[in-house]
Amino acid sequence: MGFLDALFGRTKPVKPDLDQLFGVPSAALTLEAAAGFLPTGLGSVCFAAVEGAAFVQVEQQVRALLDADTERGGVPVEASKDGYGYSWLLARHTPEELPELVNDLHAVNSELEANGFGPQLLCSLVGFRNPEGQSLALVYLYKRGTFYPFAPMPGGGERRNSPLELQVNAMLGNDLRLEKDLSRWFPVWGAPGL
Repeated sequence: MGFLDALFGRTKPVKPDLDQLFGVPSAALTLEAAAGFLPTGLGSVCFAAVEGAAFVQVEQQVRALLDADTERGGVPVEASKDGYGYSWLLARHTPEELPELVNDLHAVNSELEANGFGPQLLCSLVGFRNPEGQSLALVYLYKRGTFYPFAPMPGGGERRNSPLELQVNAMLGNDLRLEKDLSRWFPVWGAPGL
């Protein structure tokens, strides 16, 4: 960072660190012990789709990579678009296969990044639920290299359980690199895997 950047309050953007995703299984143990949240086995990656043959080819490679175990009983990856036009890839595993789910999410992000589509990556999320039916997602912000909790209120509607999000954030400080800027804790309403 240069003198003028410091003078004008500009900061360098954080470089994405996809290996942060491998901290999720450790965070899952903390979530279970401290708050009763268990993995659902669902996780997804959100990205802005790009027109063109190169992106279509990479997207097909990613889907083929994730669908490779369908012949052995694995569930194929599901693609969808949300109301804002963003693309989602949903990976499914059993709740006990959280490390495998994280590997799949890492593979999707890595493949898109390696083929020059890193700027299109927005976030990845891993779903959790407690016995009372409260959903929770650990959301990884690709461009920030950080996580934040997202907890929609049970029963539908677009309301957040903000006290729970703050509680989970405090719990996971030793497990994950957490997003300190609360204005970046974007809601991911209706995200696949939540």
